[in-house]
Amino acid sequence: MKKNIAVLPGDGIGPEIVQEAVKVLDAVAEKFGHEFNYNYADMGAIAIDKTGEPLPKATLKASLESDAVLFGAIGDPKYDNDPTAKVRPEQGLLAIRKALGLFTNIRPVKTFNALLHQSPLKEERVKGTDFVMYRELTGGIYFGEKTLSKDQNTASDLCKYSRAEIERIAHLAFAAARKRKNILTLIDKANVLESSRLWRRVVSELHQAKYSDVDLRFLFVDNAAMQMILAPSQFDVILTSNLFGDIISDEGSVIGGSIGLLPSASVGATHALFEPIHGSFPQGTGKGIANPIAMILSAAMMLTHFDMDKEANAITNAVDLALAQGVCTPEIFPECNYSTSDVGNFIAKNIA
Repeated sequence: MKKNIAVLPGDGIGPEIVQEAVKVLDAVAEKFGHEFNYNYADMGAIAIDKTGEPLPKATLKASLESDAVLFGAIGDPKYDNDPTAKVRPEQGLLAIRKALGLFTNIRPVKTFNALLHQSPLKEERVKGTDFVMYRELTGGIYFGEKTLSKDQNTASDLCKYSRAEIERIAHLAFAAARKRKNILTLIDKANVLESSRLWRRVVSELHQAKYSDVDLRFLFVDNAAMQMILAPSQFDVILTSNLFGDIISDEGSVIGGSIGLLPSASVGATHALFEPIHGSFPQGTGKGIANPIAMILSAAMMLTHFDMDKEANAITNAVDLALAQGVCTPEIFPECNYSTSDVGNFIAKNIA
């Protein structure tokens, strides 16, 4: 199979970890007989420095013409520490999400046995945790009408959702549940919010009409936050709105003991972008200490998006082996001295 991939290394450690992900993808291509063509382009601070824009037209064009986008990291201290900067790297990420119509953020949370001791929760609580969150990305309170009174003492943010916005992400979440443990949990606040009541009604109707085989459950967001700590292994697929997903996904991200292991995807009707959830880590740039595993697992998510499940499993199995044998950067195990490229080489070798 032939796939064209737009590669946006971005800022900070982005180029280093992307290099390792491409190395792993090349190993997959060789083993399984695929052809991956990479089109490199700039986005973020590096793009601002070169063109004055965080998302140059050439980068957007490359992304629109690709089968998927592989993105590293974004952000630079010279912009982060300048409150007067009108053009910022992060604007590039927001712009590309909008331009590609990426309405769903997918974030898996999985615990690795080798890292259970690093979780902030007790090992017996987090062991076996393996769920994926589907967060609506383009609607809700973040994008609703905002008002501020003339005296600046009263403000409001409108939380607005339509049936179509809910249905399109719900279809994806139900389909994902069917491929996993067949459990979908909708997180809302339907006892208080009218928008949440719409979410619950639309999802329930969709469940009855097309996905009655899936075990559909409901949790109010406050209870869900508590359950995430008490028994995270109970979850399979989580579906929720933009605001709730923003909060709950960050809560879930620390369960495994390291955000350096967590990939993510942002998908739409025709395009998809894959990236690690961590930042650009400018302090580690060029030192060979950046953990590439989240980036490599993001590449595995991309392969799943391509319906290359065996290929994606080959990557995740190689990552499991690396963790089990302690082939990691110091961010995972402080006593280890493996470099960014060492980790990538080990994972690629164990695929090939």
